[in-house]
Amino acid sequence: MLVLSPYEEKELLCRTAKGDEAAFGQIFHAYHQRLGAFIYRLTESFPATQEIVQDVFVRIWLKRETLPEVTSFEAYLFTAARNHAYNYIRKAARERALEASLSLPAEAEPDERFALLEKAISQLPRQQQNVYLLHRHQGLSHAEIAEQLHLSVETVKKHMSLALRSIRTFLTVGRLTG
Repeated sequence: MLVLSPYEEKELLCRTAKGDEAAFGQIFHAYHQRLGAFIYRLTESFPATQEIVQDVFVRIWLKRETLPEVTSFEAYLFTAARNHAYNYIRKAARERALEASLSLPAEAEPDERFALLEKAISQLPRQQQNVYLLHRHQGLSHAEIAEQLHLSVETVKKHMSLALRSIRTFLTVGRLTG
């Protein structure tokens, strides 16, 4: 693990702010393991940890012009990561609650329940359907789906959220009219 002196860190931050990818790489290597351990303690999920660490560093790169103004990069980094992890945990809890609300009537036969869910999935727009199936049926993470479909992770998350909402609405309306 690379440990940076305050002077080295400040110099790397200034170089990164100017677009120096090698300097950014050094910052990444100096912090990513400790940051990953910190995030894992919050999420208890290796895939979530990977996704959050990646997202945090991508956001830092995208806002690199502001780095010279940061007085304590470590505090800045860990605060951003903690906030991102909490948002991730809240969103995951909302998705679990949404999935629980998607449960089909217990009195329905398994084949009938499966057919109703399949019909709901088939009614989704193509991209939402792809994201939903890759996540739910193949178990891919948002980052893996983004890479496979050439989308951003945020776009994948949005498609997943919209797909779940549409499926829930379909199943609720289907129960009421069926």
